[in-house]
Amino acid sequence: MDEPKPKKGTLVKSPFTCREPRGRGGVIAMLLRVGLARRRLTTAALPLSLAARGRRVSTGPSPPPPPPPSAEWTDTVDYLDESGEVLSSAPGARAAVPGADATILSGSSAHPLPRPAAAARLAALALRFRSGPSLSAALSALPSQPDPALLLLAASSLPASDPTPLLALVAWARVQPWFVPSDDLSSLLAARLAPATHSSELLSLFDDTLALPDPAAFPKTLNAVLSALATHGLLEPAFFCFKRLRDAGFRILETHAYNALLSLLLTRGLAFKAFEVLDEMSSSGCALDEGTYELVVPALARAGRIDAARKMFDEMRKREGIGRASAGMYGVLVDVLAKAGRLDAAMGMYREMVAVGHRASPAVSTAMVEGLVRAGKLDAGMELWEEMRRGGLRPSFGLYTMVVEANARSGRLDVATQLFGDMEKSGFFPTPATYACLVEMHASAGQVDAAMRLYHSMANAGQRPGLSTFTALLMMLANKRMLDLAAKVLLEMKASGFPIEVTASDLLMIYIKEGSTELALRWLRFMGSAGIRTNNFIIRQLFESCMKTGLYDSARPLLETYVAGAAKVDLILYTSILAHLVRCQDEGRERAIMDILSVSKHKAHDFMCGLFTGPEQRKKPVLSFVREFFQGIDYDNEESAARYFVNVLLNYLVLMGQMNRARCIWKVAYENKLFAKAIVFDQHIAWSLDVRNLSVGAALVATVHTLHRFRKRMLYYGVVPRRIKLVTGPTLKMVVAQVLASLESPFEVSKVVLRAPGDSVLEWFKKPIVQQFLLNEIPSKADVLMHRLNVMFPSSAPEVRSLSIPRSLSMSRIAGPRQKKLVTYRQPKRRLGSGEASQAGQPRSSCPWASIVPGYEDAELPSSHWHWC
Repeated sequence: MDEPKPKKGTLVKSPFTCREPRGRGGVIAMLLRVGLARRRLTTAALPLSLAARGRRVSTGPSPPPPPPPSAEWTDTVDYLDESGEVLSSAPGARAAVPGADATILSGSSAHPLPRPAAAARLAALALRFRSGPSLSAALSALPSQPDPALLLLAASSLPASDPTPLLALVAWARVQPWFVPSDDLSSLLAARLAPATHSSELLSLFDDTLALPDPAAFPKTLNAVLSALATHGLLEPAFFCFKRLRDAGFRILETHAYNALLSLLLTRGLAFKAFEVLDEMSSSGCALDEGTYELVVPALARAGRIDAARKMFDEMRKREGIGRASAGMYGVLVDVLAKAGRLDAAMGMYREMVAVGHRASPAVSTAMVEGLVRAGKLDAGMELWEEMRRGGLRPSFGLYTMVVEANARSGRLDVATQLFGDMEKSGFFPTPATYACLVEMHASAGQVDAAMRLYHSMANAGQRPGLSTFTALLMMLANKRMLDLAAKVLLEMKASGFPIEVTASDLLMIYIKEGSTELALRWLRFMGSAGIRTNNFIIRQLFESCMKTGLYDSARPLLETYVAGAAKVDLILYTSILAHLVRCQDEGRERAIMDILSVSKHKAHDFMCGLFTGPEQRKKPVLSFVREFFQGIDYDNEESAARYFVNVLLNYLVLMGQMNRARCIWKVAYENKLFAKAIVFDQHIAWSLDVRNLSVGAALVATVHTLHRFRKRMLYYGVVPRRIKLVTGPTLKMVVAQVLASLESPFEVSKVVLRAPGDSVLEWFKKPIVQQFLLNEIPSKADVLMHRLNVMFPSSAPEVRSLSIPRSLSMSRIAGPRQKKLVTYRQPKRRLGSGEASQAGQPRSSCPWASIVPGYEDAELPSSHWHWC
């Protein structure tokens, strides 16, 4: 230690030589204190030497193996200044052994090197060379090798912004024989690596850690890798690492790693995967912290698992060390509960939120008010609205809109109008939806002035009304019968670019359904002037409405338009026109209806014309003519229409006194199975006729024709049933009963059936007047009176009287679904056809078919003409 002191400006010769004059300030002055505890070196590593920053370090030849250090410190430590002068000495320390102690040589003096200084030396080399062979050579040339603790100390001192020196230093250390893996070093390396650029290094570190004999001894490393991957948004690598740890059965993940993974999964919208991680977290016994609750409770609520969310929320409030729930968590719970219809729970959560000191956000308030309004609790929603207003909360645009529309749809138009004004004063510009809601609600309430005022206000604000707004306005104006204003709005709707054909037709249907036929015709004329077309269905509806109201002059052009529009007049429509002819009483109106029938161009009209002509014009008998017409009917599609036609036609023929033609129609209709279940023969037990589904005329014709068939079976074939029933129903019961009662029939009248024993009916069939009744027509009152006289006074009149040909029927009243009255007229005698007797008093002066049916004067003329009123 008493070596001569080197002069200033000279070089120091030693195994660790600084090739620079000390006089230039290049020599590092170190204050070395060797007050170390007694220890023995357990490694053969060479000492580290700390050189001055910015200087090159050269290594000399390897020194001889050092002698083993003594057990006690016996030498004196010299303290040098920057120039190398000895400042002071501390006796009592042993001499440092080169090669065994961490030393630095100043001249020939060896001084111990502290561990922080040795770590700084390693860090300086890593920062200087960064990576590559130069760094490996510099580290391998150190006088003494570091231990793992010194490596960790050096790694900790490296800057965190650049992981390259740290990676190079650890890569060099891993191939050294003294290296032992450390959880602290690995976790430090994982924390320093940026996943965006070093994800492969992180995954390699994770794989190397799992490949160790005891990976569970490295919890900090595994948590750091997983946290780094999840925090930086690397979903697939992070979840892959989590699955490997879960499959390996490790329970070493900490709360912050779970939270990072949960946050990543929820951010990506993978709530179901997040719930799997949460279940694993619970099963592994990992404690949930405040961050976990903040993540999981809103996620469970939004996913519809409301009960689980509330359970975790209650658990969080009971946990010690966790503060109150955030306003966001309260807001999510209130919003979800309100939208789920759990209004009581939502209101309780809202009250609790306000009680703990949170201020309700506009979103939460909107959710609560909207939930109450949707549940039909508008009063409670408005109370909450007023409470929020008094609390100083300025309603948002969405909240204003929702409250205005809710009040409008609930019929509180005054409140809605007031809120609408407040909304405009608050600076909010109403949307077209809000305008449309108010206009439509006022229109639905029939408030024309308010609706039109809002409509014009909407147009003045530059907003275009929607299709629903126009439709609501037009429907209101149509119901109020304001045709001119409706036409104006409809043209504005057309100018806005909306199709108006459907809307105009809907308005036309409103007038038709209301029975306002005159208004419907006016609106149709407006549509024609504006070039708006409607469909054939509405034309037909309007035509039928005109027929019902007797506007035949307007009905004929409509039918012509209907036929010209490629629409087919079906049998039902033709029959409905014929029904109007049956009910008509005025001769002029009859001719108008006949013109309408001819305009229809239906084949049934040709049949009707041929039915009223004579055999010379028809070229065939009536029965053959009728059969030919019914053979051309499509019974698959028109069976119900054919039954309707037969009912109306039989009514008309009975009213015209054409019983022979009527019986032909009924016979052919029955042959074609239009009334298949009307007549039932049950051998010797019961025969029945069901006329419940027939018209009055059809029921009378069916009764006469069927009784005639029953008579032939009983008299000619000798088959007599036990009973005969006429099933009439309550409507036609009196009609049939009156006709049969005039002939002293044995039929007894019950609620809906006329029944009689077969023997009694057989005896009744044998009477001459019944034979005339069944073979020809319903007897007149004179015949009935004469029959009764013959029965009461049989000796006063010859039996030949009952065999004479009876005169035609002249009934004064026939009961039916409605009260019907016979109107008769006087006319001159005319030539009658076969099967009809001459009669002094004929009903009407002419038949409506006479003007359009050629050869009508030579036809089998009707014996009577009945009119219903």
